[in-house]
Amino acid sequence: MTAQTKLCDTHDMVVVHRVFRREFGLMPAMLATVEAGSVQRSAVVGAHAAEVLSTLHHHHSTEDELLWPRLNRAAALPGDELDRMEHQHEEIARILDEVGAILPRWTTEAGPADRQQLGELFRQASVAIDEHLSEEETKVLPVVERYITAEEWQEVSARGMSSMPPARLSVFLGHILEEATPAERAAFLSKLPEPGRQAFHLVGEPTYRREVAELRRGL
Repeated sequence: MTAQTKLCDTHDMVVVHRVFRREFGLMPAMLATVEAGSVQRSAVVGAHAAEVLSTLHHHHSTEDELLWPRLNRAAALPGDELDRMEHQHEEIARILDEVGAILPRWTTEAGPADRQQLGELFRQASVAIDEHLSEEETKVLPVVERYITAEEWQEVSARGMSSMPPARLSVFLGHILEEATPAERAAFLSKLPEPGRQAFHLVGEPTYRREVAELRRGL
């Protein structure tokens, strides 16, 4: 087997990355739709923000625990490139820790000062996430495909989604497929067992559409 042999297909991660780019990019505008003291609206936007934050944190933790060590052992990437990936994770985590310190209070109180601070933090996070994901997709994932087996990649994918309750995972799949091509959509749905596909079509996707319509109201 040569270093050029493709052992796994990482395109599913590229599709998932679109969720983080889109939702972090939209978050300042979503926050801006919440008037001071409008706690019903802040609860909706705050719950979505918390879910996206938690999903990104778990996504990065999975890479830190399962992906970077394997690439390091295989000497697949220059050490400074792996260091850069880890440093970018740390910088994004720093920003999101600040978000996490404010978000619960804003979610229940809808204070305008908190909303303004959260908007700025989400703008910073969006820039940092775009930079990190672009570099990961162009420099790291092509190397992953040559050094990580299909079984190892499946473990990464499964761990990445394991933090979410099944009911919410069905809804989050709607976010993943929002910008998917027909081929990408078919590939994702083909990995689900038949009951999972039915749950998505009957419950997950309709719920996702209702939630997105409410979240993006006024944008």
